[in-house]
Amino acid sequence: MQFKNNSKQRNRSIQGLRSFKDTLPKNIKKVINKKGYIYSETLNNWKYIVGEDLFNICYPKSFKSSNKLNVSTLSVMVKRGHEVDLEYSKKKIINKMNNFFGFSVVEKLRLISFDDEKENNLKEDDNTGDVAKNKYYKKIFDVKDNEIKKSLIEFLNVYKEK
Repeated sequence: MQFKNNSKQRNRSIQGLRSFKDTLPKNIKKVINKKGYIYSETLNNWKYIVGEDLFNICYPKSFKSSNKLNVSTLSVMVKRGHEVDLEYSKKKIINKMNNFFGFSVVEKLRLISFDDEKENNLKEDDNTGDVAKNKYYKKIFDVKDNEIKKSLIEFLNVYKEK
C-alpha cells in the first residue's frame, strides 16, 4: 500500500482497501465512538457477564469512559428490592467485564433502582430513538458525501429499532 498526502480530511491516507472506520470523516467517527464499542458489547453479552439470575433483574443503562477527573463508570438499572443482590456482585461483575474485554474497562458500577411497573409504562411513551436521531442529524448533514450521509441515516434508523 502506498501513502497519499493530498487528502483534505487526514494528514495521510492509504490507497487500496480501507476499513469503513478509516473512510469516515473525523467528526462522524466521534459520533459513532461516543457510546461506542464497549457499551454495545456490554449490552450484547450482558447475560454472560452477570449470569442468569441477575440478568432478569438488571440491565446496563449507560457507560461513561474515564477522563482526567472521573473513572470509567457503568450505570446499571436494578429492579427495586434487588439492589442488595447486585451490590454483593459488584466486584464479580467488574472483574468479569475486565476479563471479557482483556483490559481494565470498568472501575466503578453505579446502581439506579426502578419500579418495574412504572418502567414498562415509561418505555411505551418514551421515544429515546428520536432523541438520538435528532441529536446527531445536524452532524450527519454536515457530511458532504451523499452516499455516506444516506448510510449514516440508515444506521441511525437501525440503531433506533434496536
